[in-house]
Amino acid sequence: MTEVAHTPPKLTFQRALKPVVFVLCLGPILWLGYRGIVGHLGANPIETVIRYLGDWALRFLLIALAVTPVRILSGYTPIGRLRRMLGLFAFTYVVLHMLAYIGLDRLFDWNELWKDVVKRVYITVGMAAFAMLLPLAITSTDAMVRRMGGRAWRRLHTLAYPAGIAAVIHYALMIKAGFLQPIIYAAILGLLLAARVFKKA
Repeated sequence: MTEVAHTPPKLTFQRALKPVVFVLCLGPILWLGYRGIVGHLGANPIETVIRYLGDWALRFLLIALAVTPVRILSGYTPIGRLRRMLGLFAFTYVVLHMLAYIGLDRLFDWNELWKDVVKRVYITVGMAAFAMLLPLAITSTDAMVRRMGGRAWRRLHTLAYPAGIAAVIHYALMIKAGFLQPIIYAAILGLLLAARVFKKA
């Protein structure tokens, strides 16, 4: 009788990891949609949407930056395949955050938007973070890696770190009360930057 081939549990887990994480990354936007449908966005739903998307954009950016240190510390190399996807999810939430602000709050009034960018430091810093993340999203494909070359591609993608710094500053300046969360995010980013420096040393 022919023996039935079984896929090793470890290989099954590796194959399932990426799609499972992909679905989990959709969770925050699905939850926001549910809250909107049932009317649980608070007294100021526009502000709630903008803040919620911004919070998750920052979280996903930090998670994406944490992939390499976690891979090195754990020795579990398959997790490295999640980095690009997580980075693109971070950028997606950044874009949604900006669209909510530009479309819902400013109603695509570009004059008012420009005044905000010039007068409000936290918006200026947030736009700077977006400007640094944009080329990373554009060059995230395998074709762009081949076209640029691995070394140049990796050098460009170190922009994720100053973008992370700008994002944390943007968040800290935006908060009106309570500084615990900005401190936590800053501490996480500091550890990730220290891990990168230690890796190079």
